[in-house]
Amino acid sequence: MRYTRSGGQTVAGPRAQFTGTVQVDGVRNPDEQSAIGCAHVRFSPGARTAWHHHPKGQTLYVTDGIGLVATRDGGVQEIRPGDVVYIEPGEEHWHGATPDRYMAHIAMQEADENGQVVTWLEHVTDEEYRA
Repeated sequence: MRYTRSGGQTVAGPRAQFTGTVQVDGVRNPDEQSAIGCAHVRFSPGARTAWHHHPKGQTLYVTDGIGLVATRDGGVQEIRPGDVVYIEPGEEHWHGATPDRYMAHIAMQEADENGQVVTWLEHVTDEEYRA
C-alpha cells in the first residue's frame, strides 16, 4: 500500500488547454505501478477544456454543479452531480461548466504504452460552446 498525504497544490488550468477559470487538483499521475491518471477539476461558469482526445478513453465523475460534455458530431449532454461519462478512446470531445453554473468533476484516464494520456487540440469557439 502507498499512502499520499493531502496537501498538494491547486494549479490553474493552463490557458493553452482551457478557456476561462479552471482549477486542477492532481490526484495521481501514471507511474511504473499504475497507468491511471486522475485529477479533480473545477470549472467556473463558462469555463471549458479545449477539444482533446485520450488514447485509452476517459471517465468523468461529476461531483458538483452543472456542466456540459460534447463530441465532434455535435452531441452535447448536460451533466450533473453523480453522473458518470465514459468517452471512447480517440473520441474528440470537450467538457466544462454551463454559462451560469460552476461544475467540478473527477477525470480519470489511462496512459498508453508511451505514457500518453491526452492529445490537446484547438480551443472550443464561443459558437461551438453556445450550440
